[in-house]
Amino acid sequence: MTAIDLGLPGLAGVPTTDEPQKAKDYKSDQEVRWCPGCGDYIVLNAVQSFLPTLGLKRENIVFVSGIGCSSRFPYYMNTYGMHSIHGRAPAIATGLATARPDLSVWVVTGDGDSLSIGGNHLIHTLRRNVNLKILLFNNRIYGLTKGQYSPTSEPGKVTKSTPMGSLDHPFNPVSLALGAEATFVGRALDSDKVGLTDVLRQAAEHRGSALVEIYQNCPIFNDGAFDVLKEPGEAEQRLINLEHGKPIRFGAEGEYGVVRSGFGSLEVAKVSEVGEEALVVHDAHIEDPSYAFALSRLSTQDLSHTITGVFRSVRRDTYDDLARAQVAQAVESKPADLRSLLHGKDTWTIAP
Repeated sequence: MTAIDLGLPGLAGVPTTDEPQKAKDYKSDQEVRWCPGCGDYIVLNAVQSFLPTLGLKRENIVFVSGIGCSSRFPYYMNTYGMHSIHGRAPAIATGLATARPDLSVWVVTGDGDSLSIGGNHLIHTLRRNVNLKILLFNNRIYGLTKGQYSPTSEPGKVTKSTPMGSLDHPFNPVSLALGAEATFVGRALDSDKVGLTDVLRQAAEHRGSALVEIYQNCPIFNDGAFDVLKEPGEAEQRLINLEHGKPIRFGAEGEYGVVRSGFGSLEVAKVSEVGEEALVVHDAHIEDPSYAFALSRLSTQDLSHTITGVFRSVRRDTYDDLARAQVAQAVESKPADLRSLLHGKDTWTIAP
């Protein structure tokens, strides 16, 4: 039996098991070594609890990480894994996903690892639509190297590397992914296990590059960066959770909603002032990424509004499927002939 029998396109071809699995089956024998209070613990627990529901063989799951606190992740998973090079995890995972269609490949990275030194690797993986899942832990700081500002730190951020305040304009990772036309983009909070698990499940079921940004707290170097999204009375006014096919509405009593504005943009309005019929009904399957991009722009750096859930989920041929098909076609049309290759026109002589 394979995952395609379960109706999960993103896992088609990955061997499954009939043996019941539990979260403990995905816990390695390594001591988890993150700082007390780190949001990574919650994400690790969510992933370990969620993976058994897929019914995959653990030896056919691979976690690839770069460099950073989040990149310890593969050590704590009782699956295959690779702690790779700074920023290069998407490139390494691309090779793995292309060569081994029988694997479920996951990338674990941070805002510094993926958006600074690894920025190009990230956007090219997304635009190619390689069949792998990218978990981007965003704590708006460099944690492993002890508190320098990162590509998602807010302007004016005082850190060890910016004692007078950061001058950089930060990335919106979701906007960046949508600009690269990623076929699946989602966002979740580390403290929202239900919401995080739902987005992870949809990412796993998606065939193609799936990026999930996870707001994650760093208690040592950027403590409380997202606390306002967890405070009663504040969270309801700031968090906007997306549900496919439903009007985008939020607030303690659903008093706010998202409506269309000028030049293709979106804005927040009071439902009592615009009427329920004016509310945007979320459609994650719209082919044109413009709508999802407009949604992503509602998320502000000061967290006055933050969108969570799945922004976009569309189907497109994957790079690895196309590459394997191309190789098969080449082999079928012209079988390999080493002698012809060595004596062909594409050779040269090195003079003594």
